[in-house]
Amino acid sequence: MYPSIRLLHQCRITLFTRANCSLCTNAKQTLSTVWDKRPFDYKEIDVMKPEEKKWRDLYEFDTPVIHVSLSTSGEEQSELSSQAKKLMHRFEFDQVNEKMDLVEAEASGSEEV
Repeated sequence: MYPSIRLLHQCRITLFTRANCSLCTNAKQTLSTVWDKRPFDYKEIDVMKPEEKKWRDLYEFDTPVIHVSLSTSGEEQSELSSQAKKLMHRFEFDQVNEKMDLVEAEASGSEEV
């Protein structure tokens, strides 16, 4: 058996969230549904924590936000957030899946998504 291309280009999803955010709760449920069908590495950042000031400055009023990248990519960097493959506020399974496809296609050099 050979690993599929998806396993070779597994994604990481970073969720930027905050406490008492109903949209964030919905986003976590959506990501759980995606993970059931298509596992990914996951990281969660609470933008309201003092050590996350750089992310609070960007996303305090936009949570939830997800960045989709390759699991082999380095840590998210706030100064590169404009280049991130992201979804904000309300997003559904299909939208997350499309972003994951896009990230994997770019990594493989494919133009088809």
